[in-house]
Amino acid sequence: MKFHPGRALALLGVLMTACVSNPPVTQVDQPASQQAAVGDLRKRAKAHTDLGAAYLGDGRLAVALEEARIAIAADADYAPAYNLLGLVHMYLQEPRLAEENFDRALRLAPADAEISNNFGWFLCQTGHEQRSIAYFQTAIKNTLYTTPAKPLTNAGICSLRLKDDKAAEEYLTNALRADGSSASARFWLAELLYRQRRLGEARLQISELFRLSEPEAQSLWLALRIEHKFGDRDAEARYSSQLRRKFAGSPEHQKLLQGQYE
Repeated sequence: MKFHPGRALALLGVLMTACVSNPPVTQVDQPASQQAAVGDLRKRAKAHTDLGAAYLGDGRLAVALEEARIAIAADADYAPAYNLLGLVHMYLQEPRLAEENFDRALRLAPADAEISNNFGWFLCQTGHEQRSIAYFQTAIKNTLYTTPAKPLTNAGICSLRLKDDKAAEEYLTNALRADGSSASARFWLAELLYRQRRLGEARLQISELFRLSEPEAQSLWLALRIEHKFGDRDAEARYSSQLRRKFAGSPEHQKLLQGQYE
């Protein structure tokens, strides 16, 4: 099974939404005027980091990179700016620079769950799946983290890559308990159930996925293969028609044309 980090389902694992709070500077250390200046620089760094994250979400990597650099120039100790840099370099397929910046971000904010999740996803995508699990666990255990389904889903995906189906099912099931609307968690759980020939359960997960979100090429291909195994030719034909109509030329469509169901 191949994993494509650029696809929409996988990208859910790396959306950057975090901010980090650093210890306040006291008046004993700095006069009030200097404290105000430091606060202004932190606000500037945050504003440019948030803007860069928005550009990253739109796929405008060069602009996101520049915004991260402006943020760091304003405040060299602002962890989310290095997190943003790590994400940009990850998408630019510059693993050395990505790891350097994620490492710097975590040294500045070792308890930040979002940074841990993002670094874990980077490790998973670069052949270090076993290392990635520890970072997802750090994010999962942070009770203040508002989106635990993200690291749970990512840990499930990386456990699948490690061929640890038991752990993968546990992570993905817990992700859905945390957020029943998680399309990524539901898809990968359905994929796991299909691989284990638990076809009835896989079909239920795909049906729920399609109830909650628009079908993607990956999910249509999985639904088609489930119905092929069941021998339901009418349902298989419906999914086949959607795949051809909406995602002609996709890798899944090519597999359909070649009859490569497994």
